[in-house]
Amino acid sequence: MEPLYQQTHKQVHETQSHMGRLETADRQSVHLVENEIQASIDQIFSHLERLEILSSKEPPNKRQSAKLRVDQLKYDVQHLQTALRNFRHRRHAREQQERQRDELLSRTFTTNGTQKKILDIANMLGLSNTVMRLIEKRAFQDKYFMIGGMLLTCAVMFLVVQYLT
Repeated sequence: MEPLYQQTHKQVHETQSHMGRLETADRQSVHLVENEIQASIDQIFSHLERLEILSSKEPPNKRQSAKLRVDQLKYDVQHLQTALRNFRHRRHAREQQERQRDELLSRTFTTNGTQKKILDIANMLGLSNTVMRLIEKRAFQDKYFMIGGMLLTCAVMFLVVQYLT
């Protein structure tokens, strides 16, 4: 039982060091490292099953100690499994956010889509095309009045600040 325990204990520590490598792995090799860690964890679990059987066959005076050591290894491996699962979840969420961001950035928006719908609705309400053109012309002129008013307000504010200081 002792050689298998030592081997399993060593493998747990190696897997913990691989978990550190997982954080620094690039995008292409992260899947390979994940699979390697998962395979190692699976192998450790099979060793633990064997160790549980062997610990129950230990002499009564050593049995409690052996079971305690096996339980500690099992606890450590469960934490490794949880850490790997959390890393996969974070990676998956990050990849999904990147896909959504790329999709949003690649989407093309058109301003004429809304204007056309408004014109269609106005036509359904019975407004003539000449009235619609007058409304559009007025909106175009109003834009210049708004920009001029903003510039005039900024100039007045600048002059007031200059006068008061």
